[in-house]
Amino acid sequence: MNDLAVTGMLIGALFLILGSGVWIGLTLSGVAWIGIQIFSQRAAGDAMAVTIWGSSSGWTLTALPLFIWMGEILFRTRLSQDMFKGLAPWMQALPGRLLHTNVVGCAIFAAVSGSSAATCATIGKMTLPELKRRGYPEDMVIGTLAGAGTLGLLIPPSIIMIVYGVAADVSISDLFIAGVIPGILLAALFSGYIVVWSLLHPGQIPPRDARMSFAEKIKESGSLIPVVLLITAVLGSIYAGIATATEAAGVGVVGALVLSAVQGSMSWSTFKESLMGATRLYCMIAMILAGAAFLTLSMGYIGLPRHLAEWISSLGLSQFGLIMALMVFFIILGCFLDGISVVVLTMGVLMPTVLAAGIDPIWFGIFIVLVVEMAQITPPVGFNLFVLQGMTGKELPYIARVALPMFFLMVAAVLLIYFVPGIVTWLPQQMKG
Repeated sequence: MNDLAVTGMLIGALFLILGSGVWIGLTLSGVAWIGIQIFSQRAAGDAMAVTIWGSSSGWTLTALPLFIWMGEILFRTRLSQDMFKGLAPWMQALPGRLLHTNVVGCAIFAAVSGSSAATCATIGKMTLPELKRRGYPEDMVIGTLAGAGTLGLLIPPSIIMIVYGVAADVSISDLFIAGVIPGILLAALFSGYIVVWSLLHPGQIPPRDARMSFAEKIKESGSLIPVVLLITAVLGSIYAGIATATEAAGVGVVGALVLSAVQGSMSWSTFKESLMGATRLYCMIAMILAGAAFLTLSMGYIGLPRHLAEWISSLGLSQFGLIMALMVFFIILGCFLDGISVVVLTMGVLMPTVLAAGIDPIWFGIFIVLVVEMAQITPPVGFNLFVLQGMTGKELPYIARVALPMFFLMVAAVLLIYFVPGIVTWLPQQMKG
């Protein structure tokens, strides 16, 4: 049986099991088991045990539950409300008002986490209930959060940039520096979309609060100081080289606990609720990650990613045609595999073609991160969609639909960095100079 027929069968099985209401993580594992059991020689049970244990026991993954717990503490204490209280006066003048807190919050937290799922989950814990309480339109709140959560991959430090740097033999520090301006650009595109949408739908944005003088705004922003101190502690420990991302996540948890205790908003019941909330959310994400790792192994045995990559290499496209074809290719792969797996499985085959076409490997790394970000909000295996589904209880098609404008903004960002490559390459060149 050829690869196309096998792939078609597995995709059919994926949708069939998902449609029957089985948990996402179990569905991914089940489809992967079918693929290995029927279409390869390896024992499926052994492969499942080794892969799921390997994907669940990595030290880097420890950052994820810690960052989620930090978000839960912020969510259940006064710190998240204080963040809104401090940001609100400055956002009121912008069309869209507090919808921008999704983008600003994700951009700030992305510089801490390196993970799209952690960024989406942590900021969502703070913004979803607050914006709902204030009467903001639910589809815009969820859609902008789904898109802005992907900034966790682009704004350094980023786990996927490290994976690409190793796979493509490219300087990781150069990649980190190259991601700064595209990250700010993408955040600006998201905020620009909120501005345009709110100007077209003025009746759906709640009225602004009472006007304040500049001095009053500064005074009101005093409530931001605890959150700013917390972010500074987490970021500072990473950039000063004192702590890894995982250790910095531990700093964030301790800092959030100390600040909430000082404010008098931490009780024993709040502590337990925050810990249990983080445990439940992380277990959901970890099960999806484990299922995706096993599905990636299964796809690797079948040979699908390798065959597709070889086929694209054989087409002899122009540089622009190659980039567009690769964008479509990675988006399709990202529908079924997690981003890190996509990079690991394809770089070995694609890098010679990319270099032969005269494409800068640093630029290509940022391009890869952008297209993997798109995959975070495309069904059926869009991690941000799953995270938001778990947090909001909404159906997956609804979340994918409201996140669609963010997807098109990412396509626009890819076109911008293609036609103006200096957006990516300028800062690394300045740092070297």
